[in-house]
Amino acid sequence: MLGYSFYLYASCGGVPKPLCYTEAMNKYINAQIRSFLEEEDLIAALANISACINENYDRLNWAGFYLVKNGELVLGPFQGKTACTHIPFDKGVCGKCYRDQASQRIDDVLAFPGHIACDSASRSELCVPVIAEGNVIAEIDLDSPFKERFGIDEVAEMEQAAADIAAEFIRKGWQII
Repeated sequence: MLGYSFYLYASCGGVPKPLCYTEAMNKYINAQIRSFLEEEDLIAALANISACINENYDRLNWAGFYLVKNGELVLGPFQGKTACTHIPFDKGVCGKCYRDQASQRIDDVLAFPGHIACDSASRSELCVPVIAEGNVIAEIDLDSPFKERFGIDEVAEMEQAAADIAAEFIRKGWQII
C-alpha cells in the first residue's frame, strides 16, 4: 500500500489547521496531488485528489471532476454537495472550459450567460481542463459560495494539477469508459 497520508498541517495557536489557510499551502498542494497520482486506478486517484483540494482550500462548496464520456461531461469523483451529473459541451462554465480548452475563472457565476446552477449557493467557479494528447479528457471544477473566491494562485495550482493528471493518464494508459 502506498503512503498517501501526509496531510499538511501547521500549528495555529496550538490548534492544527490545514495550511490552506496560509500562503504556505500554495507550495505544497501540487506535491500532495502528485503523490495521489501514484495510485494505479484513475477513479481512486481522482477521488483522493478531489478530497485533497476540498480539505486544503477554504471557502469551497464543491471540488471535483467531470469526465468526458459519450459526447458530454459526466460527473466524476467529487467532494461537496450533490451535483449535475451530465453537462452538454455547449452549456455552462464547464462547457465553455471544454470548448475553449482553457481555464475559466468566473468571479460571479450569476453574471455568466448560461451558467448551470447545480447548487444555488455557488457564486464563483474555477474550471480547468485536463488535456491529454490535444484532447480534453476531464475537468477540475471548483465552486465557492463567495464571489471572487479564486485568484491566480489557485488557477496556477489547478493548471499544474491538470498537467500532472494528463501526464499520468498518458503514462499509465488510463481510459475513461
